[in-house]
Amino acid sequence: MLHGIDVSAYQSSSYDTDGLSFVFIKATEGRSYVNPRLSAQAKRGRDAGLVVGFYHFLWPGHIGAQAEYFVSHAPEKGGDLLAVDWETTGDGTHASNAEKDLFIRRVRELRPHNKVLLYTNRDYWLNVDVTSYAGDGLWIADYVTAGKPRIKAAWRFHQYSSEPHDKDVAAFSSKAALRAWAASQGTAGSGVPSVRDGTPA
Repeated sequence: MLHGIDVSAYQSSSYDTDGLSFVFIKATEGRSYVNPRLSAQAKRGRDAGLVVGFYHFLWPGHIGAQAEYFVSHAPEKGGDLLAVDWETTGDGTHASNAEKDLFIRRVRELRPHNKVLLYTNRDYWLNVDVTSYAGDGLWIADYVTAGKPRIKAAWRFHQYSSEPHDKDVAAFSSKAALRAWAASQGTAGSGVPSVRDGTPA
């Protein structure tokens, strides 16, 4: 398994990259927030030779506008990964299944050459999600042994700890394999198979 982390404005722009193969960086939230450390954190990852990804924290409503806001701030570079963070918002709400699916599909239309993933936690995946739609792959949060999330679905990334920061592993045999997958053209449109019980798209 490959190791990586995900960072936001709460983490330093000079985060430790030793032993890492990838990093996910929070880019945006809703329609008004941009991570002030986005550029510096992305440069740090690229300078270390990591596969770089960006994520958007999804709020309910205005889904098309949120997708456009995200892609307008996430750097446009081949081989980068894009993800939607689908969980409970600060005011206790969450985007619906239909809104989550629409956001992923809209981002894939806007960025057809980038992989677009769903990040969510185990409780949401098992008890809130009803469509099993995760775009180009599932990034699951479940704080257990690395690489052993308690779900049956296929997954690409597993966030297994939040101490002292969010730690992840990726289900790829090598960084070269991850980089090749990330750089391969996404299958634009809505025809990606469910990842509920099969292999990742």
